[in-house]
Amino acid sequence: MAKFLVGILTGFILTVLVLVLIGFTLARLRSKPPEIASNSTLVLRLDGSLPERPPLEFPLPIFEQKSPLTVEEVWALLREAATDPRITAVVFEPAGLQIGWAKMQELRADLQQFKKSGKPLYAYLKSPGAREYYVATAANRIYMPPEDMLNLKGLRFELTYFKRTLDKLGVQVEIEHAGKYKDFGDMFTRTSLSPETEEVMNSVIDDLYGDLVQAIATGRRQDAAKVRATIDQGPLLANQALQTGLVDELRYEDEMFGGLKIALKQSALKKVSERDYLHASNPNAGSGQKIALIVGEGTITRGDPETSDNESGIEAEGFGKLLRKVGNDSSIKGVIVRIDSPGGESYASDELWRAMNQLGKKKPVVISMSDAAASGGYYMAMTGDPIVAYPGTLTGSIGVVFGKPNLHGLYDKLGVDKNIISRGHFATIDSDDKPLDDEGRQKLRQGIDDNYRSFVTKVAAARKRKFEEIEPLAQGRVWLGDQAKNNGLVDRLGGFDAAIELIKQRAKIPAGEKVALTLYPPRRTWLDVALQPPSPDALMQSRIKALLPSAASDPSLRLLLQGGMLRLAPFSISFH
Repeated sequence: MAKFLVGILTGFILTVLVLVLIGFTLARLRSKPPEIASNSTLVLRLDGSLPERPPLEFPLPIFEQKSPLTVEEVWALLREAATDPRITAVVFEPAGLQIGWAKMQELRADLQQFKKSGKPLYAYLKSPGAREYYVATAANRIYMPPEDMLNLKGLRFELTYFKRTLDKLGVQVEIEHAGKYKDFGDMFTRTSLSPETEEVMNSVIDDLYGDLVQAIATGRRQDAAKVRATIDQGPLLANQALQTGLVDELRYEDEMFGGLKIALKQSALKKVSERDYLHASNPNAGSGQKIALIVGEGTITRGDPETSDNESGIEAEGFGKLLRKVGNDSSIKGVIVRIDSPGGESYASDELWRAMNQLGKKKPVVISMSDAAASGGYYMAMTGDPIVAYPGTLTGSIGVVFGKPNLHGLYDKLGVDKNIISRGHFATIDSDDKPLDDEGRQKLRQGIDDNYRSFVTKVAAARKRKFEEIEPLAQGRVWLGDQAKNNGLVDRLGGFDAAIELIKQRAKIPAGEKVALTLYPPRRTWLDVALQPPSPDALMQSRIKALLPSAASDPSLRLLLQGGMLRLAPFSISFH
């Protein structure tokens, strides 16, 4: 009886919750967009991530306020504000940004573009780190609270290795790779970085650190040598940041707004939030030639043909359908494919490459790379269409890796005995209870080497180069976008502005004509997800999360546990 009552109560609560959500959804659809008063100041508060694809939309106000803006939304919002006579100034308030270097470069360029309008651009920083300060150097004036700290002290990479831990557990990870820089498996097989890894890491950090110094020097009108010396003294207390010229004034937030009010000669400051302004202005709506912005974000997998929705990454099945849909839409005049991916499954990457090439036969295409377009993410872009990357985009990593765990030693420690009965010479090649023998390793090498040759060949064809010219640039090495440009692996440095300029040229749209940028896949609501069954990949991820939470949050480890050849970047970069 008690279980029956609990069941009825649970059903009642769920029904009420669904009705409430439906009510909020309908109310939001019927509500008018907020009105923007004349002489308004746009307050752009950004914190946490800045995704490429819109997050799941919940109609409840509490969720809407916490939902992050996308990179494209920030770009469009600042472009609109620059020409909107109702907006007289922008105050930029970043906090706790969790974005890669390429997105930092896009955001800083967007602010610089806004500043060309002649409208004041202020930055107010609370306990800023390198990310927040790098972007804020685009502002006319930078403010901090009097009692605070600028956590600017340079950059560092930390590489973690697990071999000694795995040895204690009795676990051996078998790794085979094509390309001497394809060091994804080193974390399991080594105790320190290899000479090749050290070479790449030093190359990357030198480039990024140089960009950090140059951005500060340009924004603060200082000599680069002075900036380096200042960074060497960091972190800096607020008064030290003021003395070294890294900020303009130390004021509390209300004092900063008070000063802006005086500068604008207004009796009262009319503030508008980024969300209200986005809803009110809808910068990409209206007339103009229709340009599709297709976003591919996350790790590449095959997905499920019935339920694939690209919500947890780039699923070849679902993304391929999306590309075909756009290709068959006669109202679309051109396509920008925005890629932010470290790669993933080898054969899924090839399916995406095929679908991307088919799209290019139907529509003018430009490829825009975000924080990363490496390995499979770079492979799928090998269509011969123009490629735009940021100077800080992780690019290339043309190589293949295979890995599998050998848990025999762990099973011994746990008292687990496995008995294997097999037919077929290589039936146990991917068994987790056996190491690779020489024949098995040779068999794998044949497949990996063939996969690698195919990758290099496709790059050479797309970049209109010879195999012999591309192969030395391959080897699984990750390049930054500016390095890739110098090596002919991308065509142009830039972001949304450069991509739109190129797609206009390819679609024969006049340079001065406005275009309507249409996002694919579109923003999804809670109702879309509720009516769709979970995919097998989502089910697998939930099971992995229950057993190994850290593996579930790392798509690379999840793919390794599934086995197979991977076109996956050897590392991801998180700088501190």
